[in-house]
Amino acid sequence: MTARLDTSVMAGAPTTPAAAGEDPAGWLTVCPVEALLPGRGAAALVGDVQVALFRLADGALHAVGNIDPFTGAGVISRGLVGDRAGEPTVASPIHKQVFALRDGRCLDDDGVSLPAFAVRAVGGNVQVGLR
Repeated sequence: MTARLDTSVMAGAPTTPAAAGEDPAGWLTVCPVEALLPGRGAAALVGDVQVALFRLADGALHAVGNIDPFTGAGVISRGLVGDRAGEPTVASPIHKQVFALRDGRCLDDDGVSLPAFAVRAVGGNVQVGLR
């Protein structure tokens, strides 16, 4: 998938993803919403950060780091989407550790987490927030 800058991002502006809950300085248009299959992930490169994007069956969008903190492999976007007690999750396809999609925390190991990024849908496109 190829990312292109949204018109709200000026040339030379930083392209580091903004953390979830952070007020982004701009937005990067990554793909059309329809390109994300519900219940499946897709990887995108935002600056030099690998981001795993997810669209859930209810239409909710989530963006977390794509690098598995247990193995260092860029595979989170290929993980199994599900939920634990109503919390949307993704399980790493390698060792099956489960991460909350809202905030990136590992539900199997309190000391580990994925970064979670600001994400939205605008005009039928998925955008990742930039700091």
